[in-house]
Amino acid sequence: MLPLEPTDDLASPAFKNADSCTRWLSQFQLTNLSLAHGTLRAQLDEFNRFPLRGKDRLQTLEALRETVNIVQDDFSKRLFGKKLPLADEDFTTLVALTSLWQSMLNGYLRCMQSWDAGDTTLASDAALISHRCLLYSGLQLGEFLRAGCEPDGQSWQRFHMIYAYIEERGFQQTPVADKFNRTGRPVSCLMLYVKSLLLHRARLLSLTRVQWHIVDRWLEYWGDTFNIEPNCSMTREDAPPLAVDLAGSRGLVSIHRATSAASMRFLAMVPLSKLIRVKTILLLQGQTPQQNELGDELNSNDCIELLNRLHACWCEQRAESLMDEPRDVPVAELCFGLENIYAHISRKPFKAPSIAGIADKEAQKQIETFGRVLDQTDRHNLLEVGFLSETWLVEDDGLLQGRLLRKLNTGERLGLNQIVCVHNPETKAYKVGVISLVSVARSGQLYIGVRYLPGSPQTMIVRGNSCGNLLTSAAAALMLPEIPRLRIPASIVLPRDWFQAGRRIDLALKENPNLSVILGFSLDKGGDYERVSFTPAS
Repeated sequence: MLPLEPTDDLASPAFKNADSCTRWLSQFQLTNLSLAHGTLRAQLDEFNRFPLRGKDRLQTLEALRETVNIVQDDFSKRLFGKKLPLADEDFTTLVALTSLWQSMLNGYLRCMQSWDAGDTTLASDAALISHRCLLYSGLQLGEFLRAGCEPDGQSWQRFHMIYAYIEERGFQQTPVADKFNRTGRPVSCLMLYVKSLLLHRARLLSLTRVQWHIVDRWLEYWGDTFNIEPNCSMTREDAPPLAVDLAGSRGLVSIHRATSAASMRFLAMVPLSKLIRVKTILLLQGQTPQQNELGDELNSNDCIELLNRLHACWCEQRAESLMDEPRDVPVAELCFGLENIYAHISRKPFKAPSIAGIADKEAQKQIETFGRVLDQTDRHNLLEVGFLSETWLVEDDGLLQGRLLRKLNTGERLGLNQIVCVHNPETKAYKVGVISLVSVARSGQLYIGVRYLPGSPQTMIVRGNSCGNLLTSAAAALMLPEIPRLRIPASIVLPRDWFQAGRRIDLALKENPNLSVILGFSLDKGGDYERVSFTPAS
């Protein structure tokens, strides 16, 4: 089993049994969350050092669970919506979260150590202790995933080692009651283990926080379909099994990456594939999500869409992401933010026009003479004035979406719903999109999914007429042209907080430096942009 530091007679925790722990918790203050979190971890670590009979230790840890869950849930909210890679302060929060789970895990490992050493008072609790050890090890992995970071190898190794230990003793299929389980159903270690593996494999599906909770609950209901074996078989028509190495430092891998090691285990996906397909068919035939034990958060169409995505991720052959399987791929240049995008497409930095008009006299003269505003800088000068682009590896570059991995492990911190521009150096094409997925690989490289906005972007300068508290100064913006064959009208990408329906703004494009439009309605928006419809002003 995993090594633990020896106990110490000098340890002096605030509680030494379940009764004193309950009294201590009754006076525990949660008003200062940081203080509460630090105090809880410090006392738990001190308690873990204290020599104690196995049964007393187990009962005390069980008394702590509810408070630990509450504090961790509130503390984890500090990482909601954070850009990646995490800033130092946010990474410290992540370390604190995983460390408290580790403290709980260490406590239950002490109980398992006592049971291994022959403590007969724990004989009837062996399955429960096994469940708690795997649970808290899995919660560490989950904390990384919720923060958008790939779990480190040591966390994976610890998780696999605990399951291997449980499997060796034959407790993996024993159901264990857990009053904090959302479904209220007894849970086996096998179900806990597979659920964590499958949730990790689904990390690149761009699931919302609500969808994560829904999938987590579905997997608990589907636990009867899970089976892990040291051998596997498959036919061409079946969903291929997935593999995991109990001695490894990764999650599930495709069957073609499995080895012949004795520690290799295989997860049969045919039962889960059939279950997902049956539920999808029943929904298509008119049954409700509730009739299929899918809950009431999503309507039938949303359930079908989510089921299909999960099936493609878990049960169908597909290429692994660049995060999981490096390979030679094309490269592209990326830049972020409207002013940076404006600079790279127009080949000159954004410069606010004079008060007299959107296009100054010099720009107007260039337009009359050359038909366009001449470039004021080249790429070398763009870099000098701080308009940087980054080199990214292109995993997928479709019409509607793309997947990319940053070549280096340093660069801009990025978040969901942030506008980006992808430049293909070979075709010279620019595509503007919105980040729909962001994750940090174990190497520190950033991996993103991009939802592309329709049309080839044109740069322009906008100035708004006075309208309440809305901005009236000039700003960099983009025009996305009409696409008649797809019935997509032209639209404007503005900075956030510029839009108001019916607002009149002035535009300056190369081919039309004096154009006024009336804003229509918002088509979509993110943290730093809003795409809106418009009509020409009369």
